[in-house]
Amino acid sequence: MSDDRTHVQEFFTARAADWDSRFPDDGPAYAAAVAELGLREGDRVLDAGCGTGRALPPLRAAVGASGVVLGADLTPAMLQAAVRAGRDRDGQLLLADVAALPLRSDSLDAVFAAGLIAHLSNPAENLRELARVVRPRGGLALFHPIGRAALAARQGRQITADDLRAEPNLRPLLAGSGWTLTSYVDEDDRFLALAVRDS
Repeated sequence: MSDDRTHVQEFFTARAADWDSRFPDDGPAYAAAVAELGLREGDRVLDAGCGTGRALPPLRAAVGASGVVLGADLTPAMLQAAVRAGRDRDGQLLLADVAALPLRSDSLDAVFAAGLIAHLSNPAENLRELARVVRPRGGLALFHPIGRAALAARQGRQITADDLRAEPNLRPLLAGSGWTLTSYVDEDDRFLALAVRDS
């Protein structure tokens, strides 16, 4: 296991038990972001880096009973918190690293990723792995329930020019990883970048 993976697991293991109580009002933001992904009844979708599974209920609602919802996370404690919250009823939980997903190529219609990009050890390679499992012209939503400036203020830091989520950085990163950025919103109350997988 790499140091990056170990660091991510340690970070989220220490926060898993009270994660949902720290962010109790995020539900509507997750639902709105899922709605913008444009999922249809019967679609197959992955919540990459699902954490406690807050996106799983709106993802299930979007794809219906005939759809497939998967939630993958690297940290067992986060998946255990998802089970305690009953979110495993909305999707199948997988203990998996987004760097090497246990999924067939072109097997999904979309990927939803909340707060994931900042924790990727190799963003270009990891985004390519997400592209691998999505069918051509399938969707990707990179989401955070608050925007970059609000998040930086919460964390007591300044936004820097090398922030991966800044549009001038994100657009070429996605393009080099098999995605085309189609929509970008960075406001105080949300960050949402939508992309489609290249053909």
